[in-house]
Amino acid sequence: MSGRRISSQPTAANASSAPGSTVRIGVLASVIGFNLRMAQDASFRAFAKHAGLDHLKPGRYAAMTIIRDNPGIAQGEVGRAIGRDKSTVTPLIQDLQRQGFIVREASSTDRRRVTLRLTRAGDAALTSLSRRARDHERKLDAIVGDQKTAFVALLKKIATEIS
Repeated sequence: MSGRRISSQPTAANASSAPGSTVRIGVLASVIGFNLRMAQDASFRAFAKHAGLDHLKPGRYAAMTIIRDNPGIAQGEVGRAIGRDKSTVTPLIQDLQRQGFIVREASSTDRRRVTLRLTRAGDAALTSLSRRARDHERKLDAIVGDQKTAFVALLKKIATEIS
């Protein structure tokens, strides 16, 4: 950010645009969707910083985990599993392939189907990244404490019922 601080004080927007000024977010302070997005962004930034691998963001980590746990999975199935549509999962898969982390192969049972699997490099990268992800998850666990089960249940409920 450009030196601005975000204030959850629900008042009118700050007219000042000077660096270091506080930006009031007004009604957004109590909007669930906005706060989910802010928490997600903060978590993603912390994950990337902790992992030290800017090119392996949480979406790529999730895709690689799904592919590792489901060798031979189709690209569309990966997208559905991680909540991505075709327009966002295609570049993600292409990027993982360019990096040498996955290979795309023709299905042995359906010529129209392209399957995915991790390469040795992908497996090694995912193993390393998984250690860092566990450290990151421990930090999140410490923040939510003994309310984790209820918190995760609420997040899943939102994901399921909002569609």
